[in-house]
Amino acid sequence: MSRYKRALQTFGPVTAVVALLVGVSTLPPDTSLRDIQNVGTLRACVPTNYPPLVTNDPAAPGVDIEILSAVSAKLNVTLVLSPSAEMGRDFNPLNWNLNRAKCQIVAGGVVASSQTRSFLETSPSYAQTGWAIVSKEPLPTLEGKTLGALTLVSGLNRIELAGYLRNQQSTVRVVPTEAAFADNINSGTFDGGVTEALLASQLATENNWHVAPVSDALASYPIVLGLWKGDLTLKHQVDAAILDMKADGTMDAILAKYGVNQQTTGASL
Repeated sequence: MSRYKRALQTFGPVTAVVALLVGVSTLPPDTSLRDIQNVGTLRACVPTNYPPLVTNDPAAPGVDIEILSAVSAKLNVTLVLSPSAEMGRDFNPLNWNLNRAKCQIVAGGVVASSQTRSFLETSPSYAQTGWAIVSKEPLPTLEGKTLGALTLVSGLNRIELAGYLRNQQSTVRVVPTEAAFADNINSGTFDGGVTEALLASQLATENNWHVAPVSDALASYPIVLGLWKGDLTLKHQVDAAILDMKADGTMDAILAKYGVNQQTTGASL
């Protein structure tokens, strides 16, 4: 064996590790926490309305808004909301037009699924959600029923839901807004409707509907706050703030105010 090959076998792995460390050392520093401290504000992208997580009621602005306010207070910065109508109209995050210039944190229906984690860091969970069905009267079976589908939250498994409803021989009609969803159910055009569980519970309360999980066979997901990939210094402080809120009872008080049970899929199911 030549002297060159022996040297390569001996020092090659060491050289690779050194090169990796040098590469890491040249990455730009994470200034995400320092940036918000310098300007004194935490900007959050949220839907314009997604009850009970985000509402238009100043006295009860929503679960996520109250959590964001408490987190901001713990970080000693002011919360600034950046409402995005796209978040309430389209389930595809690529169409939300969100970026770092608009906000440092995303809330109002973020679920900790593999899809979400592919483009966002996620905070500790504070509630669970999944798919729920609403109707004017309980539906003993979905076979042959015409159902509206309002699927605005990113991260829930739509393929799994579609397969389940197809096996139930249900006819599904996708609608773009809460108003169309509610109008078609109340008019009898739809026998019922399927949507994200927290929103389903809110709509059921407003319309005096029955609400239940679609099926225990379908996955449930944690509700979280989303942060940009690489913003680890900010994420660590947000995570610590949420854990403190869980420990001191603040989180339980916020969830109870809106009828959300963090142990179940949705509210009042």
